[in-house]
Amino acid sequence: MSGVIIAWSVTIAQLLLLAAMACALLRLVRGPRAQDRILSSDALYVGAMLLLLTFGIRAGSTVYFEAALVVALLGFVSTAALAKFLMRGEVIE
Repeated sequence: MSGVIIAWSVTIAQLLLLAAMACALLRLVRGPRAQDRILSSDALYVGAMLLLLTFGIRAGSTVYFEAALVVALLGFVSTAALAKFLMRGEVIE
C-alpha cells in the first residue's frame, strides 16, 4: 500500500510542478520588465530540476539526479550572469 501512496504522490507532485512551470513560462513571455523575465526563468529552471528529481524517484535511476544537478548549476550561473548584465550592462569586465 505504501508503494501506491508514493506513486500517487509523485504523480501529483509532477502535475503540480508542470502547472508551476506553465505559470513561470507565462510570466517569461508576458513579463513587463527584464527583471520579471529573469525571475521567471529562475523559477522555470528550479521547476525543471525538481521535475527531473521526481522522474528519478519514479524510475529509481541516478541519471536523473545527475541531470538535475547539471540543470541546477547551469541555471544558477545563467541567473547570476543575467543579473550582472542588467546591473552593469556587461557580463565580463
